[in-house]
Amino acid sequence: MAEHEDFASLAGHWNASDSYQFNPASVIVSVVFSLIFLLGTVGNSLVLAVLLRNGQMGHNTTNLFILNLSVADFFFIIFCVPFQATIYSLEGWVFGSFMCKAVHFFIYLTMYASSFTLAAVSVDRYLAIRYPLRSRELRTPCNAIAAMAVIWGLSLIFAGPYLSYYDLIEYDSGYICVPGWEEWKRKIMDTCTFVFGYVIPVLIVSLSYTRTIKYLWTAVDPLEDMSESKKAKRKVTKMIIIVTVLFCLCWLPYHVVILCYLYGNFPFNQATYAFRLLSHCMAYANSCLNPIVYALVSKHFRKGFKKVFSCLLRKKGRNKVHVVHMANTVPGYEAGSTEVSQMNEENVRQNDCELEGRMPTVPQGTARPIPML
Repeated sequence: MAEHEDFASLAGHWNASDSYQFNPASVIVSVVFSLIFLLGTVGNSLVLAVLLRNGQMGHNTTNLFILNLSVADFFFIIFCVPFQATIYSLEGWVFGSFMCKAVHFFIYLTMYASSFTLAAVSVDRYLAIRYPLRSRELRTPCNAIAAMAVIWGLSLIFAGPYLSYYDLIEYDSGYICVPGWEEWKRKIMDTCTFVFGYVIPVLIVSLSYTRTIKYLWTAVDPLEDMSESKKAKRKVTKMIIIVTVLFCLCWLPYHVVILCYLYGNFPFNQATYAFRLLSHCMAYANSCLNPIVYALVSKHFRKGFKKVFSCLLRKKGRNKVHVVHMANTVPGYEAGSTEVSQMNEENVRQNDCELEGRMPTVPQGTARPIPML
């Protein structure tokens, strides 16, 4: 019981806004987390729209894994970031016991799904580049979907214990959401999370991309002599490597804080409070960085984003024109025909917009389509 009270005191010291009245942490958190939520929601929605609109989604395993990663990031942004922001801006947890457990469960569920997906896509990239012909039978959409199902199944298994890991503790006439397990159980749980959710995926990713990069830069022709397919594979691999490195860098401080508290000397002062806040901001910001990387590195994603925006603007403009014509049309043949032709023209544009992202179906027996990325 004494251990429980100590942890509650620690959490209260970190979470209570009146502990650091001279530190504008609550304002900073509100701004930073609002930006993360806005960028993450819009960015991942655009990625999902581009991938789902593309007719070659079912033909490309890398696109399927990127879709899976975007879904995990989107869930994290929606179900975790808004609630976690209140830890630093309010004096207690106001969402009840169920949300205390559910929010932290979703944090680790999406973290596992992201790390496992990055590990899977690193292996996929290595097979695609090192064994482009022999790996075709393995790298199929059905196998990719099966791998995604395994990823989410394993994520549920590893994140499941977090449904009972956190509890509400009464503190200073309110409640705070903190781990409720005994210290030795927390050590086992958090160590397993670090090993299986971070270390092992990072080792798989490091080994896969080390061998991939070695093959790309030593076993193939110079860049100017490469085929368009090989150039595209290099660009895709470069983009995925950047995404993976960002994931490793953004989540490392988060794990370091937990391990230092459990195994090391972690004093409770303003410096450690700031480092904990920074580690959370970095981990949560990772979910909004991937769409930015896609936009900067991939010209196909940039084109896809522009198409989505153009379709939204056209739809908005079409609705405005329709309302104006309906409001100002008077009985008569000429006015009616003008409205009909305007609406027909807008409908044609709308149909073109809907078909922009679709690629023609490749007949059976023809060459495989070039990946979207």
